[in-house]
Amino acid sequence: MDDLVVRLDTPRGTIHAVDGVSFTLDRGETLGLVGESGCGKSTIARALTRIVAPSSGSIRLHGEELASLPRRALRPHRRVMQMVFQDPAASLDPRWTVGQLLAEPLHVHSVGTRVSRRERVLRLLDQVGLPRDAAERFPHEFSGGQRQRIGLARALALEPEILICDEPVSALDVSVQAQILNLLSDLQKSLGLAILFISHDLSVVEHISDRVAVMYLGRIVEIASRTALFRQPAHPYTRALLDAIPKTTLRPSDAPRQPPLRGDLPSPYARPSGCRFHTRCPIAMDRCKREVPLLEPQDGADHHVACHAMPSGALRRRDCSMEGAPVRAQPA
Repeated sequence: MDDLVVRLDTPRGTIHAVDGVSFTLDRGETLGLVGESGCGKSTIARALTRIVAPSSGSIRLHGEELASLPRRALRPHRRVMQMVFQDPAASLDPRWTVGQLLAEPLHVHSVGTRVSRRERVLRLLDQVGLPRDAAERFPHEFSGGQRQRIGLARALALEPEILICDEPVSALDVSVQAQILNLLSDLQKSLGLAILFISHDLSVVEHISDRVAVMYLGRIVEIASRTALFRQPAHPYTRALLDAIPKTTLRPSDAPRQPPLRGDLPSPYARPSGCRFHTRCPIAMDRCKREVPLLEPQDGADHHVACHAMPSGALRRRDCSMEGAPVRAQPA
């Protein structure tokens, strides 16, 4: 995905939901996408699957451009990229049995015969740890965790290469979250899946991701390996997210803490000029109000940060201590 832009027209005006986002996703890799509600995470998921149309930019799959393809031409590619939604109760038709729900993608894409589809449904139930007699029951007869397993089985029905998981465990109890995350990891290893994992829960993202991208108001402000991001966060917003975790097991105990963020996410109808984060950033400079920072390498080629405080390369954690720094501005 390169320079993806998604604008949404509403009665109040135009929302710049995604504004120039770029990243890659390799086979067998999990990329975590984090940020506050309203930053554009779910819009990226819907743009990748063409639930919403990109305004500009590129989405490439196996070298083929998807962003500009007509909907009818997208059908073969939908088999390759499938989505797991946040609320399985809302995404599963309550009038259909589980067997019908799992067989529907096979029927839509004309995969197999009625007999082979039935066999595929039973194998899918085995894969996600549900009994085979679940095929004859309805979604409301299952718990939340079991319904999410059904949603995952449906996403796997067409043997995709990419899973886009939009807050797949946020509505589940902690113990059930762990079961679903372990199931995802096992399926990824056995099937070679690439996973885009969207979440606001940093502890979940730290558990499952290989790389992590941090979004703020439609743009990626930092992207790095899991280890680098949690041990050496560079962007002030990333540090604020980590410092907001009640139990600081993800942050070295001797690491300096910055003051908590003031105010809320600015309105997407009236984005701040320059760096989108400058209205809440405790180290904002005049330049931040005028110029949009580029996502540039820091501490190695695989750690990129968009911040004017880091113009010359590596930024060490001790160099960006914000203790005593004034907290500027209120939300726009």
